[in-house]
Amino acid sequence: MKGNHIFFSLLLVVVGCKTDKKEEKAKAPTAQEIAQNIAEAHGYASWKKVKEIAFTFNVDRDSTHFERSWIWETKSNRVTHISGGDTLTYDRKAMDSLAYKTNAGFINDRYWLLAPFNLMWDKDNYTATYEAVTEAPISKSTLQKLTIVYNSEGGYTPGDAYDFYFGEDYLLQEWVFRKGNQQEPSMTTTWENYMDTLGLKLGRDHKKADEVFNLYLDKVTITK
Repeated sequence: MKGNHIFFSLLLVVVGCKTDKKEEKAKAPTAQEIAQNIAEAHGYASWKKVKEIAFTFNVDRDSTHFERSWIWETKSNRVTHISGGDTLTYDRKAMDSLAYKTNAGFINDRYWLLAPFNLMWDKDNYTATYEAVTEAPISKSTLQKLTIVYNSEGGYTPGDAYDFYFGEDYLLQEWVFRKGNQQEPSMTTTWENYMDTLGLKLGRDHKKADEVFNLYLDKVTITK
């Protein structure tokens, strides 16, 4: 009887281990769940209260400087573009050719500031894959990676891919843009100089590893 009892106990342990492994496998997060975790870590839940966001998009490269400013009324989806002495306000729901061309710049500049939220806004327009352990391209740190590839139709840059690198807090640290989902990076930068305001965590500086380059967002104001 004692021997049978030991055998039965060992059998329970083996079965229990198999069950635990199955449960662990079942609980592994999907790429879309990871995308949601990233968005939430950056304050996605607070975004619904935002009525207006204004910011200036800047690029410093060597001795040159470029900038343009935006005001986005999020509820009405009206955008004001300010560059030099020119100002254009347009409704994103009814754009003429000039507004459509200007809106391409808005989509680009907004993405640099709010890409974590685009993971939710664009979730039906891309496919995603996730790696739990990988090496970041700039810092060489061990981080997690989410890769998204946009659909080949629609939008201003169809088929483009982005690799997002992040730690346990899900805040972005680096990213890679790959035009047309090509293997080689088109641009690789950091995500740094975070601001934490009204529940939103926004990375404002994006620097390259071996260049005098800083793409940054300043004069960021948020109205709820």
